[in-house]
Amino acid sequence: MSDNRQSLADLAALTGQEAPAPAQVSTPVAADADATAEAYMAGQIAEPAAPTTPLRPQQLDKFGRAYATGRRKDAVARVWLKPGTGKITINGRDQEVYFARPTLRLVINQPFGISEREGQYDVIATVTGGGLSGQAGAVKHGISQAITRYEPVLRAPIKAAGFLTRDSRAVERKKYGKAKARRSFQFSKR
Repeated sequence: MSDNRQSLADLAALTGQEAPAPAQVSTPVAADADATAEAYMAGQIAEPAAPTTPLRPQQLDKFGRAYATGRRKDAVARVWLKPGTGKITINGRDQEVYFARPTLRLVINQPFGISEREGQYDVIATVTGGGLSGQAGAVKHGISQAITRYEPVLRAPIKAAGFLTRDSRAVERKKYGKAKARRSFQFSKR
């Protein structure tokens, strides 16, 4: 099979023409990368910088707050985040009053724990719809998004924890001819 193949130089010799030189692309970016690699190999620099994705811009309103909307089940939370002492207010009430269960407060504070920002931001949230568990999940989702808008550097650890993804699970709708979504009516033999 290799006998039938001929290189460009062999073809050029047969036709009496010069073989075309292989094209070399020289761009400033490629030259910089080559220079960085050579400097690294020579021990002049510690380590070449890894290419990173550009950070998103900081998104603040005119009051210096970051705004985000969080959702979970049927609950929707509007969240405003600003630097402060760590006070969380939900629907005009303190978080200990609104979410009496400690597990719900734990859910709300998870984004701050992942980003190591406990007690550094004040949160004002308004929540509608759903039950307490869904509302806590909605506030958590909103806080996570608001933190990444205030400090874009924190997007990677919060996204890795899965807090930026909206939990799309919801109650299945009721179907006709059924008692609930899937539950049949009680069968009566007689």
